[in-house]
Amino acid sequence: MSMPLVLIADDNAQNLYLARFLLEQKGYEVCEARNGEEAVAVSQAQAPVLILMDIQMPGMDGLEATRRIKNGISAPIPLIVALTARAMSGDREIILAAGCDGYIEKPIDPGNFVARVENYLPEPLE
Repeated sequence: MSMPLVLIADDNAQNLYLARFLLEQKGYEVCEARNGEEAVAVSQAQAPVLILMDIQMPGMDGLEATRRIKNGISAPIPLIVALTARAMSGDREIILAAGCDGYIEKPIDPGNFVARVENYLPEPLE
């Protein structure tokens, strides 16, 4: 069974480590980006199926990176799920309007993180 490639874009080293560890424990292939610019470049070079995109990053934020990825890739366009510590009223609409397919709140909950990510993933290939 082939597991999909997941890109985690987050400027926080602890979040990157935890998300990567949890996903790799379940057999997922994972690549990383530490800022928005790197997320755009890695998404083009690696073609992940899903991108977990931190919204608040220095330089290019996650929303701008999402717009650039969605507008700059011909096919296949990856699913992008926002990772956000500020899921306040109105944020959902802003996140979706930027092109994200959903969001997962931070801090990352190790007990349900992978299950929440898997809600966005296609079925694994046989």
